[in-house]
Amino acid sequence: MPRILSIDYGIKRTGIAITDEMKIIASGLTTVSSETLIAFLKDYFSKEKVEQVIIGEPKQMDGTPSQSAEIIEKFIKTFKMTFPEMPLDRVDERFTSKMAFQTMIDSGLKKKQRQNKGLIDEIAATIMLQDYMNRK
Repeated sequence: MPRILSIDYGIKRTGIAITDEMKIIASGLTTVSSETLIAFLKDYFSKEKVEQVIIGEPKQMDGTPSQSAEIIEKFIKTFKMTFPEMPLDRVDERFTSKMAFQTMIDSGLKKKQRQNKGLIDEIAATIMLQDYMNRK
């Protein structure tokens, strides 16, 4: 059964999460360099069935686009040209990084482990995806 993939796109790194086949649970998949994200997705889509992709939409507290919105829009254009048949949904990603960091604390990860920014991105992608599924 096809899955849903979540992307927490960043300037340097991108966190990726994926659902289980029943689309009940979101799990962190990996963190990749943003430069290699399209190549990673091409490879992943060739091996796994993905029916939809969601990507975070960074907003300020007042709902206006954040500074990184322009960079993400550029990536989305590349994504749509590369994968024209893949449905892409945007989701509000406010607070996901803070929630990810708090999750790391609550999980008992040591301070050194919590400094792993890639892990924060992966957890943020997982939180976005689980929230998306809960709303559907």
